[in-house]
Parts: sequence; structure tokens; C-alpha cells
Amino acid sequence: MASRLNAVEEEDAALLKFPKEFENADTLFISEVLKILEIREEQSKKTDSGQKPNEVFVKTLEHCRQFNRLGDNREKISAVRRMLQTKKLHKFELAQLANLCPDSAEEARTFIPSLESNFQDEELTEILNAMFSM
Repeated sequence: MASRLNAVEEEDAALLKFPKEFENADTLFISEVLKILEIREEQSKKTDSGQKPNEVFVKTLEHCRQFNRLGDNREKISAVRRMLQTKKLHKFELAQLANLCPDSAEEARTFIPSLESNFQDEELTEILNAMFSM
């Protein structure tokens, strides 16, 4: 039990400490997930098997549509990803900035506490402004 408790204590997104399984995992923006799910939805409609979509699929698609902050322009989504990848962001921070689209540096730090120690207000504001101008 103690080793299990230690493993839980070691994980902390605010400190960018994630489970070992996530070390080599990539992060996706909600807008990217939405694109994937919409393609899958179209493929399902074309095959017209008469089978209703899985409830989890439908709920996930609804969630992505509701919380997509970057729109559906693939070029914009790719440009935001490329720009954020040039910054000294952890992949978790990168995805969260794109998914949450905070209005200010203060809001970004509130949502993503790990940004506190790595970025000054000016740097964060510059990143957010660049993201919003795309």
C-alpha cells in the first residue's frame, strides 16, 4: 500500500509529474480530436451499416464540439501547434494552452500552475497574443 501511495504522490500535473505511461505519449488539442471524430463519423455514415454510434463516441464528439476553442480551420490549428512548439512549453502545457485559450497570463497560470515558474507575464502574454492572432 505504501508503494501505491508513493506513486500517487509522485504524480502532479501542476508540477508536470505524470505517470510513466505518459512519458512517450503525444498530446492532442480538442480541435484535433474533433477533426478525427468528425472524419470517423463521416466514414460511419458512408458505410451506413444501420448501427447507431457508440454512446461514448457521441458524448465525446459533443464534448469536443462544445469545448473546441480553435475552430475548424486545419491550417490555423496546425499554425497554433507549430507556434507553441517553438516555446519552452511542456507538451501538457502546450495542449492546455490551446484547449483552454486563457484570456490573460494570470488566467493561464490559474489554469496551468506549472507556467508560474517558467514564464514571466510578458512572455505568456506574447504567446497568448500570437495564438489569438492566428
